[in-house]
This record gives sequence, structure tokens and C-alpha cells, in this order.
Amino acid sequence: MAVLTSQSYTAHDVRRRSPFTTGSVFTYVVLIIAAFVTAFPLAWMFISSFKPGSEIAATPLGLDVHTLSFNNYTALLSSVPIWVGFQNTFIVLLIQGGATMLLCPLAGFAFAKFQFRGKKFLFTFVLSTMMVPVIAMILPLLLEMGTLNWVDSYQGLIAPGLVNAFAIFWTRQQIAELPDELLESAKVDGCTPFGMYWRIVFPLIRPALAALAIMTFLGIYNDFVWPVIITQSASMQTLQVMLANLATQINNSNPGTTGHDAWGMIMAASSLATMPLLVLFIALQRQFIRGMLAGSVKG
Repeated sequence: MAVLTSQSYTAHDVRRRSPFTTGSVFTYVVLIIAAFVTAFPLAWMFISSFKPGSEIAATPLGLDVHTLSFNNYTALLSSVPIWVGFQNTFIVLLIQGGATMLLCPLAGFAFAKFQFRGKKFLFTFVLSTMMVPVIAMILPLLLEMGTLNWVDSYQGLIAPGLVNAFAIFWTRQQIAELPDELLESAKVDGCTPFGMYWRIVFPLIRPALAALAIMTFLGIYNDFVWPVIITQSASMQTLQVMLANLATQINNSNPGTTGHDAWGMIMAASSLATMPLLVLFIALQRQFIRGMLAGSVKG
């Protein structure tokens, strides 16, 4: 009798711990559907980039493996200087993103751990700039860039975004969670303020900085409004501006190009522009999730 009771308890325990419950199955089904809905447009765009433009227009969801080729890519690269757009975008990313990741954490460190006159006012002012719509800042910035003769230049593309209010707020919140005793001990040992940041604060907030780096990369890479206003010549256009004007550039380069052929090249250009984002997400998805959750659990 004791043996039967033990066996029945074990079987009940296994059933209770089984992950395949009704709720979990429903959750997996919903997640699979959501993943399909999210990934389908990307997959369709990538596959369509290898299809002739006429086939894209006639059967958008059809697939004939015999018609797949790299013709759209070769025609695109021979008609549009898309690599100039990549080059300009990555120059802005390198300088503007680097300045954001260097200056904003230092400002957040100062707001979180130092006491100085006007601290609350300055931090409130920084937060208030996040409430101003971007469209309201365009005209003053454009007038300022015109006065400095920075229109259609790298200075004009980069300077307005060197310091990011959200990045200051993000790092300030992360650093504020660190114990003050760590910094006090370093100060007693003769550590400078920058030394405290570099040796103590920076290693502890590295996951949050990784998430901030990804968000900064996405923001600069996908920025369209300011680059389309500040640039005039094709040689200064960023990738997003070039993609927006792609159909016009294709028609100017190849006057006889039909709309169908242009759509094939547009799919090819969009696929090339999406590749860096996919590579970044696949390579750093774990760091991004850790960074987004940093500071959410206290203890």
C-alpha cells in the first residue's frame, strides 16, 4: 500500500510539474503567431529583393525559384550610390554615438552622486527638453546651423545630437542605485571623480550602457527628419534619406526604368539597409535584455 501511495504521488508530482499545461500551450501559440506576424514582412522583403519587379507586381506572395537572381542588387549598385548613404550614416554614428556614450554617462554620474548649486534646476531643465516635440526644434536649429554655415555638412548632421537628454536621464537613474559607500571608500583612498566613474561605476552599469548603446545606434541609424532637412546634396545624404528618394534616383539614373523594375531595386536597397540592424540585434540581444532589466529588481 505504501509503495502504491508513493508511486501515485510521484506520478501526480510529474503531472503537476509538466510544462505542457493548457495555459503554457496557449502562450506558445500566441508567441508563435506574434513571431510570424513580425518576421513575415522582413522575410517577404528579403525574398522579393531577388524577384523580378514584374513578378513582385503580378504575384506579390508568389515564389518561383527559377526567377530568383541578383539582378536587382547589381542594377541598384550601378544606378544609385547607396554606399555613400551607408558611409555618411556610419560617420554620424561613430562621432555622434561616441560622444553620447562618453558625455551622457558622465553627466548622469554627476547628477546622481554629486551635490552642487543648481543641481535640481539643471536636471529638471534636462528632463524638460524631452517634452519638447522634435518638430518644434527644427526651425531654430536650422537657423542656427545656417548662421554657423553648417548646412549640408557633417557638423550640421552631428552637432544637434551630440548630447541626449534621455541618455543622461537613463544613466543617472542607473547610477543612483549604486551604494554611496563604494564611492566614499574610493574617495578616502584618493581616487579622483573620473577615477571613481571609470573604476567603480562603469563596470557596474555596463549592462545598462550596452542597452543605451543599442538604443543610440537605432535612433541615429533610423533618423530621417533632421538629415532630410539639413542635407541638400546627394553626397551628404544619410541612408534613410537616400532610401526615401530612391525611386527618383533610380528614374534619373535610368530614364527608361519602369515602376516594376524600380520596386525590385527598392526591395534590394531596403534589405541591405536592414542587415546591420538584424546583425546588431542577433549579436547583442542578450545584452539588450539585461540592460533593459538592469535596476528593475532591487535587493
